Amino acid sequence: MSVHFDVVVVGAGPGGMAAATVAAEAGCRVCLLDDNAAPGGQIWRGFKAETARKYPHGGSFIRWAARIQRSGCIAAQGWQVVDQPAPGLLRLDQVDGCGNERGEGRREIGFEKLIVATGARERFLPFPGWTLPGVMGAGGLQALVKAGLDPRGKRVVLAGSGPLLLAVGAGLAGAGANVLGICEQAPITRLAGFALSLLAHPGKLVEGARYRLKALRAAYRSGCWVVQAEGRGCVERVTLTDGHTQWSIDCDWLGCGFHLVPNLELPRLLGCRIVDGSVAVDRLQQSSVPGVSCVGELTGIGGLEKALVEGQIAGWAAAGPEPEALRLAPQRQRLQQFAARLDRAFALRPELRALASAETMVCRCEDVQFSALEGCANWRQAKLHTRCGMGACQGRVCGAAAEFLFGWKNVSARPPVFPAAVSTLASPEDASELLDR
Repeated sequence: MSVHFDVVVVGAGPGGMAAATVAAEAGCRVCLLDDNAAPGGQIWRGFKAETARKYPHGGSFIRWAARIQRSGCIAAQGWQVVDQPAPGLLRLDQVDGCGNERGEGRREIGFEKLIVATGARERFLPFPGWTLPGVMGAGGLQALVKAGLDPRGKRVVLAGSGPLLLAVGAGLAGAGANVLGICEQAPITRLAGFALSLLAHPGKLVEGARYRLKALRAAYRSGCWVVQAEGRGCVERVTLTDGHTQWSIDCDWLGCGFHLVPNLELPRLLGCRIVDGSVAVDRLQQSSVPGVSCVGELTGIGGLEKALVEGQIAGWAAAGPEPEALRLAPQRQRLQQFAARLDRAFALRPELRALASAETMVCRCEDVQFSALEGCANWRQAKLHTRCGMGACQGRVCGAAAEFLFGWKNVSARPPVFPAAVSTLASPEDASELLDR
């Protein structure tokens, strides 16, 4: 089954919602694809119009959700893009809310213009004990709580890097968790400079202050990072350091994530040029591939406002009214400068490369230890010799870790973008032959 649209948007986070909305409002036939059960992405996950105002950015969600509903955009929830079998054509696979293939057939969708807004994921770094039950990504823990996990009374330590730690701490504290500490690896000097730069973004300064007030009982330490997690069968304590001394804290959960990395798998498959870990785009969010635009975290980690502005620019540009898109250029430039400062402020310290021991698992899917990777020269050799990055996550976890630990670049781009059945990847003729057998 194949259908054609003027504009297809992949990813229904804030950037994708904004792009799809303005393109549809401009008269285009638009389809918004996402693998989750409802639009909103990670930042608006689980939001509902009637209750969203009690959350940060809830008012913004309500406005965009109402606009996209009125716009006439077709929202296709529960679909993943797994391949581009031909220019202007995407192959989709139907999935459940957890990203698991449902086996109910595939679809192909054609487009004149494509806007990719696939967002970002947490960067994980291996350390002894990071595979213990109860050790989770900070954002993953946040998503679980939004989905119904009860954190009341749980002793939680948050560690790693990035503003997400503070947001997660505020959410967990508000949900009844006992947040024992928020440990940020960046030094106080860089954090202070970043805080001063927020004077040009008073809204973000207020937002950060609100998060801190909600988690005020949790100690916030800069220049502090995790050394190891320990426990019998699950995490029971975490050891931390400031580079001079070490101490341990008993806990039930450890939320640990080292800032964010863009989800570049689809842009790479499409052939988009990647520069310094982000998709290179022009003033209209156009990538190096004609007809393909990228927005949000794909062009640099910058948060909600940047995603919304870039999404609108891409949506208007796809629909045709270039002056409307260029009207937002000054705001985009200011938010891109903020993204660059964010990246510098939370850059990872070199000491984190020494966290893993020889026995520490780096690739959790294929059980590849750190010692097995030390003799490899590059990512390709590591895959060939150890199967690192060849498991179910397809290198999404260990790839970013290996890039930081060893400097290896993962530039491969092969379908499927996500694990898929052979019948999904086969052409209709090939699928018929398989069924005949």
